[in-house]
Amino acid sequence: MRFVRPFQAAWRFFRRPRVFDALLVIVVTVPATIGAVLSWSEGHPDAAMGAALLVVSMLPLLVRRTRPLLAAGPVTFLDLAGLATGLTGSGNLAATIAFYSVGRYTRGRTALIAATLGGALYATGLALFAPASGSWPTGVFVTLIPVGFGQLVRVRAELRERAQREMADSAVRAERRRIARELHDVVAHHLSVINALVGGARATLPPGQDVTREALTGAEETARQALAEMRQLLDVLRADGGSAADAATGVGAARLPALVDEARTAGLPASLTVTGEPVTLPTAVDHAVYRIVQEALTNTRKHTVGARASVLLTYDPTAIEVEVVDDGAAKLPASTGFGLSGMAERVALCGGDLWTGPRSQGGFRVCARIPLEKK
Repeated sequence: MRFVRPFQAAWRFFRRPRVFDALLVIVVTVPATIGAVLSWSEGHPDAAMGAALLVVSMLPLLVRRTRPLLAAGPVTFLDLAGLATGLTGSGNLAATIAFYSVGRYTRGRTALIAATLGGALYATGLALFAPASGSWPTGVFVTLIPVGFGQLVRVRAELRERAQREMADSAVRAERRRIARELHDVVAHHLSVINALVGGARATLPPGQDVTREALTGAEETARQALAEMRQLLDVLRADGGSAADAATGVGAARLPALVDEARTAGLPASLTVTGEPVTLPTAVDHAVYRIVQEALTNTRKHTVGARASVLLTYDPTAIEVEVVDDGAAKLPASTGFGLSGMAERVALCGGDLWTGPRSQGGFRVCARIPLEKK
């Protein structure tokens, strides 16, 4: 691995646009300069001047990304000058790279105009100085084909960038949805506990405690208002849609006993039964099991009267099953929220199944079965 890292660093360095363009110019101009010197020393001035013209025509390519039209103009002029003087042929390497850069870094209409104008200039130059070579085919080859190829590369790059932006937007929407679920599961749960405790304290106050009773009544109203405002916030967070697995937040099946104890403290008789051999659950599954039980107990406190709840957690070799049932009578009218839909989202993300609904003998049942990967 250490042997590969220097090559990776060098590759990243040479892929930088300015470094790559400078290296391209150097790779072409250094041999051409050496060839010009050797040709001049051997008594071939025309060949030396042609090599020197190639060196000069490569220099504008240093700005081919930022100023493609500015680079293509001098290259075309020098190429036609070499054609007129007989020092070079039409369509050298510099011209091909310059017109490719016009197509790659210039928008469609401007690139088409530049290619057409360049093709006309080359066709005119060939007709005047090299009529036997064929004017229009060579002009098309020198300008339109490189520009068209550059446009193709440009369109593919734009489509790739658009796909990356869409992936980033999807990730943002997924995160908003995750935050919405966390807000509902955590805040709604604890506000419901607070509301239940305050209501219980108010109901047990002796006569003559009007000031305290009013304060507790205000606390209950504040808790209900906070829940309503939180649901409005969830509407905004969930507006964009999307789905993603939840990140771990330190909760899981191991904390279910504490959660059940908390429900009992809040006035809901609840019990927990665990069957099977406990195993370490994947993070997303562990997280989902806790949140399902938390939401089900919260719904029992909010939507039933005189209920008792029981939680059954079953470890199976191929799956884990969690069931929460209560025997309370439903309050009317039942409030609406994101609890059951949030459960369904969590279970679906883990590849499991969820069943919810009233029980024939009274009460409500929530059951989720999530498969576990075999190790």
